[in-house]
This record gives sequence, structure tokens and C-alpha cells, in this order.
Amino acid sequence: MKADQDKHDADGKLKHGEFKECYKDGTLACVGRFRNGAKVGVWKYYLRSGQLRAVGKFAGGKMTGKWQWYRATGKLMQTGSFVEEKKSGVWKRYHPDGGLYDEGEFTGNQKVGDWRTFDARGKLIKTTKHKSK
Repeated sequence: MKADQDKHDADGKLKHGEFKECYKDGTLACVGRFRNGAKVGVWKYYLRSGQLRAVGKFAGGKMTGKWQWYRATGKLMQTGSFVEEKKSGVWKRYHPDGGLYDEGEFTGNQKVGDWRTFDARGKLIKTTKHKSK
């Protein structure tokens, strides 16, 4: 994802308010809000085609809460949540046709518990156990 990581604008002031960034060709890359130099609220990221690539929230400049990522086709690719920019809770990935590919849980960026993987027809093909650290 293309994202402006600089907290300051061209005048050296902390970014504040609505923000849009474009690719070199002028198409929208991302849109969201800054508060005192930190990303806040819902941010949306786009592919050069204009297709939504990802959407999720920031709090104090850190990814938080539920996020969704999309394929160039517009189909859902992955969902998951963050706590202080660390993967947390249930995460799911999807096959290109939209069927569930795998799912499992994260705690502090670490896979924990049983992760299940499915074939393209939705049949469970593997379960992998992960220990919490």
C-alpha cells in the first residue's frame, strides 16, 4: 500500500485534517485524516485502477480494529484486526473466487490455536496447531 508516512506537510507543519495522496499519474492512492501528525479514523487505499485495495482504521497513527483487503477484481482477499498495529483476533484469507482459504487467530502478531485451510470447493484439507508464546 502506498501511504505517506511523513507527519509533516510541505510547510513543515504537522498534518491535520483530511488527506489525499495520489500516484504519479494522478489517480487516488489513499484518503484519510490526520490529527496532529497522526493517522486517525478510517483510511482507504486504492490500486492504480481505482479499485479499493484496503480499508481500515487508525488510532494515534497505528493500525487498529478491523481491516479488509481486496483483490484487483474487487473480491475480498483477507480480513483481520489489529491492536496497536499487531495482528489480533480472527484472520481469514479467501481464494480468488471468494471461497474461504484459511482462518485462524492471532495474538500479538503470533498465530495461536488451530488454523484451518480449505480447498477451492470449501473442503477442510488441513488443520495446523500453533502454540502461544
